[in-house]
Amino acid sequence: MTKIIKQIPESEIKMTFARSSGAGGQNVNKTSTKVILHWCVGESAVLSLLEKDRIRIKLANRLNDEDEIVVMAEEERSQLQNRAQALARLHTLVDEALVIPKRRKPTKPTYSSKLKRLETKKQHSIKKAHRRGLVE
Repeated sequence: MTKIIKQIPESEIKMTFARSSGAGGQNVNKTSTKVILHWCVGESAVLSLLEKDRIRIKLANRLNDEDEIVVMAEEERSQLQNRAQALARLHTLVDEALVIPKRRKPTKPTYSSKLKRLETKKQHSIKKAHRRGLVE
């Protein structure tokens, strides 16, 4: 597999913050620790057209109507930690989408694997014949 690592500049990423749900006590009610990242695939200057198309195909379920990938993070109580987590998730998504899998070389089954397959078929048919009462 060919792995291409692209670093998305932070100038292309739009971040918004909101109040997080979950643990955190009163801190949750008064601070906006949830991070929402929006990254527009089409407007990216770092990626080629082929890479953008590959991302659109691989991450089709993650794209919204504005051709953006949206990533949220709200696990931590700190906005800084959530921000780092969301950025890491976005980079991981993009890196995994850009991986080009190695093509499989078709090979023929070995002689022993053919014999083994035929033997298991024979055993299976004998087992079924026993169920029907045809073989003693």
